[in-house]
Amino acid sequence: MIDWPALLSRNVSDLGTPALIVDLEAFERNIQKMASHCRASNIALRPHAKTHKSAKVAKRQIAAGAIGQCSASLDEAEFLAGAGIASILITAPIVSEPAIRRLLALNAVCPELLAVADSQQAVLRFSLAASNAGQVLRLLVDIDLGHHRTGVVPGQPACDLARLVAQSPNLQFAGIQGYAGHLMHLSDRDERQVRSAAALSQLRLTRDRLSDLGLSPRIITGGGTGSFDIDPAEQVLTELQAGSYIFMDRQYNEVWAGGPPFETSLFVLSTVVSVNSPGIVTTDAGLKAFSTDADMPLIAFGPGATYSFFGDEYGRVALAENGTAKAGEAVACITPHCDPTVNLYGHYLVVHGDEIVDRWPIANSKYRQSAPYPL
Repeated sequence: MIDWPALLSRNVSDLGTPALIVDLEAFERNIQKMASHCRASNIALRPHAKTHKSAKVAKRQIAAGAIGQCSASLDEAEFLAGAGIASILITAPIVSEPAIRRLLALNAVCPELLAVADSQQAVLRFSLAASNAGQVLRLLVDIDLGHHRTGVVPGQPACDLARLVAQSPNLQFAGIQGYAGHLMHLSDRDERQVRSAAALSQLRLTRDRLSDLGLSPRIITGGGTGSFDIDPAEQVLTELQAGSYIFMDRQYNEVWAGGPPFETSLFVLSTVVSVNSPGIVTTDAGLKAFSTDADMPLIAFGPGATYSFFGDEYGRVALAENGTAKAGEAVACITPHCDPTVNLYGHYLVVHGDEIVDRWPIANSKYRQSAPYPL
């Protein structure tokens, strides 16, 4: 646990705010807890790098037992490969010609790269490009489990697409992916369990049909932090793609009525910069310091009862009745949504107790100086 008063007194010169803080002890406990859960559940763990965008984090997850990483974009996959991560699954469809060229450049140097497709057109483009490059590209068929964001319809349409992959030159059918992202934050545990099981039944149906066709999928990947304790029992997935468990946030903390199964290890630290209005103070962390797709940040340390946005650069802290605050005081907040908050920063300040022990770079294109690839 972070000793906030001691940290702030000892490291004030190193804590330029807004700052993204990682509680190293809680973070490491989260990594070990998920790794142990997956081992006990006989399911592989392939965490999603879109949460952390950090080679330091990826390597710690792999050292604890993860088989590799997921990435949501080519940028993330290129960064991970450049940092020596060998097994990467790009979970989002890639369709444009420039993106396919980048994918094949990455495929040439990343020994265990996997991509996904959810359309016949994409498969045909992949096959032509891989043939021209003299490469074999391993593909998973992405299946829509009700989110309607990406993915082909389960059952026969998915089987038809898998057959096309298997029959296309220079492509290898590697398995299927199905992510029910629309279910991850359902607060009713029973509803989340019933609907997650129903979604996975669509993957099971597709798996069984593929097996009948002689195309048994070696990889069946999906799931997330919101269903980490539900999915393994369905015995469909071979891989779990959970990502947010390492940090947690307000959204995920509020999913579990009895308390979250993982600890909050990510915070945004801000400084009170103005105290001139009764009942409120202003900080230096506003819309540009937090994700804005969820509820407000929650105050974890410092003066104030509630936090809200006061503009691009400013936060508004409402004080408790008879509460006071001084300019220069610190306010640490739990993020509303960890992934897009991380995306706003260039590094983490890693804290153990009351001491800054490391700085971990974040692979954010906003802060990168080099070309996307190679790294």
